[in-house]
Amino acid sequence: MSDLNHIDLKAIPEHIAIIMDGNGRWAKTQGEDRLYGHSKGVDAVRETLKTAADLKVKYLTLYAFSTENWNRPKEEVEGLMNLLVMSLANELDELNENGVRLQAIGNIIGLPEHCQKSLSEAIEQTKTNTSITLVLALNYSSKWEIEQMVKSISSQVKHGIITEEKIDHELISNELTTKGIPDPELLIRTSGEHRVSNFLLWQIAYTEFYFLDMFWPEFGKKELYEAIYDYQNRERRFGLVSEQIKSE
Repeated sequence: MSDLNHIDLKAIPEHIAIIMDGNGRWAKTQGEDRLYGHSKGVDAVRETLKTAADLKVKYLTLYAFSTENWNRPKEEVEGLMNLLVMSLANELDELNENGVRLQAIGNIIGLPEHCQKSLSEAIEQTKTNTSITLVLALNYSSKWEIEQMVKSISSQVKHGIITEEKIDHELISNELTTKGIPDPELLIRTSGEHRVSNFLLWQIAYTEFYFLDMFWPEFGKKELYEAIYDYQNRERRFGLVSEQIKSE
């Protein structure tokens, strides 16, 4: 299944999250260096974003750089940061033409200043777009995010701003970097790995997972269609039993 024929356009996930894995390993199979793989990964991002927008997905979150990625070789990290700046500059006109609003989650102030500047400018210049929201997870760690949330809520209780009784699911969600963004219904991971790698741990409590053996630069329209088709053929019970779902 590689086209729209089998997809229910009335049941498209509102929010899809993707762990884009395998750029470096793909480059190795091509006899190229890892940065070549990352640059080709940008092409996959472009096609995936366009396809998601055409399907009227409202939010697409991409795990672009984790806090653990700082441990990679210095030249690769520097190359990734420069690629981020260059990509934001090169893609800005197209983002606006296609109604893409850009947001970012993670410890953004931990990024190099030139990256923060480019990111801030792109976010500002796309803030009124309404077709689809592209969320880049940069210098992101779900454990870091949860730690910041706990500190914030603890401080509010300590200073009498709220009481312990006010702490609930909604309050916690509003203290995360994803505030205002619905939880993803579908999480896709490429490269054959079957783990979530410290990504959106709170937000994916009831998310459907879809794993592929291919590397991220090989991902495109056909693969997104297949992931959505697979998602639409699952029964999402949210802790209920099948009979309860069918009776609703």
